[in-house]
Amino acid sequence: MSTQLKLDNRYGRTRDRRSRRIAIASAGVVGAALLALVAWTTVSSALGSVDTDATGFEVVDEHEVVVSFQVSGAADKPLACALEAQDTEHGVVGWRIVEYPADGGLRRAFTETIPTTALATNGLVTSCWIP
Repeated sequence: MSTQLKLDNRYGRTRDRRSRRIAIASAGVVGAALLALVAWTTVSSALGSVDTDATGFEVVDEHEVVVSFQVSGAADKPLACALEAQDTEHGVVGWRIVEYPADGGLRRAFTETIPTTALATNGLVTSCWIP
């Protein structure tokens, strides 16, 4: 027996082919499971997401702003949206949370009035979510 072979045996640097195959197969199974987990979390979060598009606003007077917007991605689920009115310095001068019942449409359009405490220069949808 050579010196290198004795050292390899002494310090456990040799492996038989069967244990190496088991290690490679185990690593493949763990990798496939992690890939499946990442794919599932990506798909499940995309299914529960809500997308909003502001379509316009109208400043009626110093006491109210009308906001129009569309919501997509929440078919057959109730919605809640946070609306906001801002002044020239982007300070919040009015806000409102509105809730909508479930509807079968994939894309829905809404128009809401936001009461304000001062003259607003814009109205917007801060966010929408599925409660």
